[in-house]
Amino acid sequence: MKKIMTLSAGFLLALSAAAFAAEEHGKAALEHANAAAKGATAAECKQHAAVALEHSLASAIVLTGTAKNDMEAASQHLEEAVNHGNLGHADVCKQHVDAAITEIQTANK
Repeated sequence: MKKIMTLSAGFLLALSAAAFAAEEHGKAALEHANAAAKGATAAECKQHAAVALEHSLASAIVLTGTAKNDMEAASQHLEEAVNHGNLGHADVCKQHVDAAITEIQTANK
């Protein structure tokens, strides 16, 4: 009986840790995406978009269902933002970041 209780407690702890990680990475992704959208140059947009991309990918690993799909879509937009930031296209970088922000907000609900 004690083994079942211990295993159940461990399983619940692992689930709650995964949910907490997804939530924290989702918040960080949104924070950096907002900073990227406010960046004055393509380099600033790219810098924050890259960090937001790391967090969105980490969040997508533990999410499920439509939230996972939304976070993966955000990751694709952030990847495009980084690519355009590398090319010096600040406006296109910000357009992709804005689209990513919408997806992240939807995933974080």
